[in-house]
Amino acid sequence: MTKRLPRMKSDRAAKAALKGDLSDYISRENFKSTTFEFARKDKSITLRVSSELLDAVQSEAKRRRTNYQRLIREAIERFLTKAA
Repeated sequence: MTKRLPRMKSDRAAKAALKGDLSDYISRENFKSTTFEFARKDKSITLRVSSELLDAVQSEAKRRRTNYQRLIREAIERFLTKAA
């Protein structure tokens, strides 16, 4: 039985956890596939959406504990990956 990962509230806490032994936490339930946003954000866009759509995106981002702009970028990346 593997342990459940603790919720980390900062990058500092995550870095400290990575320095330790993580073998007790290794399981599919504790990790999920993700993309990392290393590329510099050097362009901005203007996107007009309905209030309802923006509210839904912001609510989902809040549920996932991320910001809504990152959620939109991830959705675009996911769409382009599946379209290829």
